[in-house]
Amino acid sequence: MLKMKKVWVLFTFVLLLGVLAACGDDTSSGAESNGDSGSETEELSGSVAVDGSGTVYPLMARIAEEYMLTEEENVSVEVARSGTSAGFKKFLVEDGTDFNDASRHIKEEEQQMADDLGIEVKELKVALDGLTFVLHPDNDWATELTEQDVIDIFKADSDIVNWSDINPDFPDEKINTYGPNENHGTYEFFYETILEEQDLKADVNLQQDYSTLVTLVSEDVNGIGFFGFGYYVNNQDQLGAVNVNFGDGPVEPSLDTIAEDGAYAPFTRPVFTYLNVGMAKEKPQVKDYAVYLMEHINTFAGETGFAPLPDEEVQAMVDELKGL
Repeated sequence: MLKMKKVWVLFTFVLLLGVLAACGDDTSSGAESNGDSGSETEELSGSVAVDGSGTVYPLMARIAEEYMLTEEENVSVEVARSGTSAGFKKFLVEDGTDFNDASRHIKEEEQQMADDLGIEVKELKVALDGLTFVLHPDNDWATELTEQDVIDIFKADSDIVNWSDINPDFPDEKINTYGPNENHGTYEFFYETILEEQDLKADVNLQQDYSTLVTLVSEDVNGIGFFGFGYYVNNQDQLGAVNVNFGDGPVEPSLDTIAEDGAYAPFTRPVFTYLNVGMAKEKPQVKDYAVYLMEHINTFAGETGFAPLPDEEVQAMVDELKGL
């Protein structure tokens, strides 16, 4: 009888060890497959397609480069810059792009198109940009202009034709105007918000490519153009900028003054990227990139000429993306 008890105890002990070992294996397996634990072993692969705003492009291209270099080398993030409106046309189609960068809010008709197609769109505010008016570096007379001066230079029904029409001390030379074309949210912001939908002069030279605008103004001593602050910052060796007087003295566009409640507020605007939520749920690499993008957006904003957002605002968007 005593011998039988010993055998039974030994059997029970061996059985218990087996159960504990099995539990240990389950726990280990769960940690490896749980992305929230930070021990994810499966590598991501595939592609992420981004198009849209030329203004936002430098910021998005920089983050994509960093993501592929340091985070997921098997994911290809392809960033293009057809312009905000042209980008939405590629985004709001079946099997369209995963993200559309935009230097304006999505329009009502674009949102309706998304709804009709069953595309769930998530707006991600990524930074703040200051619309900047740029000059030839030898232009030393128009470095300080009023907000109304800037408007009148471009507005169709104004009497401003020559520089001397603004100030008799300025050269009696025709002002040559440049800007991005209608594909760009920057054009729409200027036309809708600053000009309040008043027509531009017929001879404004509108271009698709921002680098072309940089070249045109840098080679024209009587030229003035406009685009996002980042393109000015990255071309200060070729361009000067207008300090704009909004009523309390001239304000230089800078990362310190570009803010929705700052000194450069009238010419400040938020910029965005729009995410196809269905793509993020269907393709793990798209969701992963969306989270990475927002977690690092403020790190690279200033580097590429954008004013960063409040940290708590960014964190709220990160939390929403993780919950998709």
